[in-house]
Amino acid sequence: MSRNYVLIGILLILLGSCDLSENPDKITDKNDYDKYLVANHGKATSKYFEIWNSKIRPDSSQLMSFGIVGGEYERFFKNTGDIQYLKKAEAVLRKAADIAAIGKAGIYRALARNYISQHRFKEALQFADSARAFNSGVEASQSLLFDVHMELGNYNMAKKYLDSLKHMSNFGYLIRLSKWNDHLGDLGTAIHFMEKATKKAKSSNNEALQLWAYTNLADFYGHAGRIEDSYSYYLKALEIDSDNAYAKKGIAWIVFSHEKKPEEAMRILDSVTKTYSAPDYFLLKAEIAGYLNDDLKRLINLDQYFKLVSNPAYGNMYNRYNISIYVDETGQLNKAFDLAQKEVELRPTPESYGLLAYTYLNKGEKSKARQIIEANVEGKTFEPKVLMYVAKIYKATGAIDKAKKLKNELSQAIYELGPHAEKSIANL
Repeated sequence: MSRNYVLIGILLILLGSCDLSENPDKITDKNDYDKYLVANHGKATSKYFEIWNSKIRPDSSQLMSFGIVGGEYERFFKNTGDIQYLKKAEAVLRKAADIAAIGKAGIYRALARNYISQHRFKEALQFADSARAFNSGVEASQSLLFDVHMELGNYNMAKKYLDSLKHMSNFGYLIRLSKWNDHLGDLGTAIHFMEKATKKAKSSNNEALQLWAYTNLADFYGHAGRIEDSYSYYLKALEIDSDNAYAKKGIAWIVFSHEKKPEEAMRILDSVTKTYSAPDYFLLKAEIAGYLNDDLKRLINLDQYFKLVSNPAYGNMYNRYNISIYVDETGQLNKAFDLAQKEVELRPTPESYGLLAYTYLNKGEKSKARQIIEANVEGKTFEPKVLMYVAKIYKATGAIDKAKKLKNELSQAIYELGPHAEKSIANL
């Protein structure tokens, strides 16, 4: 009898261990994040805002009121994803620039950052240059110019401004040094400097800096395959701001792409989009619905995405998303081509050229696609989605060895690309 009890005990232990290892990729736990999924409407007002907004009249010349209200509108945009607040911030800052006799450099920098958010990069550069012309906040203007030139693909100019900032104890310098190394494809060094910046943010007791650092470090950890660390930092961000949509989106991506639990990822995103209206969240929901073979939900979310981006206020903010959709989803190649050319004109980066080349490929102009890749993309970006386009173009033009080399690299980036990419990579 005693032997039988021992055997039963061993069997129970083995069964228990099987349960524990049923999903070895499991990192997330609903108990960690469910408390943050309560639908709270993004805060789009405050007593602070109301006080200063009340000071503005049609003929107002109170510069401080305009600056504060503009900053609050920017915050409301981050809280809600609603483009109207970003446009209101622009209007307020433009009024401030018109009436300012002093302090114009700071206002120009604020306008430039607003235009970066709107993907109006050339206009952002004009205001950044105007701010730099003043001998006020020189380091802030140099930091801003690094940011704008990176967005425009002017990497030599960006490096000059980065070198002018050199100060290893400065948070702003560390995050830009991290971004530069990421651009170079040196993810390990990028993470090293972002970790140093995060320590600075922690010691500053500045929650806005901490929130920015935590979510960006979480992104980097995800790119490096350090999924558990990524998850941990998204949770740290939610501890600071329980309504932070970006951190919830990051957790949803881990659940979807790493753990292969699309229903749970959709549940998280459904809770976010009740109160947060940025178009790309609906595009991600459409992608997950496609993975679930739920055509109705996929079309509903695609429709919601297009309804939102049809608002002229978005301008060129979603050009890259739209190009991919026109090529891969709707087959509207002429629309994709026109938009890709426009994007290259507005933002001549390797990523923009990659989209243009991919559009040429799908239009049947393979040699033209290859020329663009070799001149403007090859060795100039390490973005997995762009490298996927490059690999497809190489394969289509007979550069099989180059395509295979990229295939090996892309197989390590499936987490970033998402489960849907596995078949595409296998077919390279």
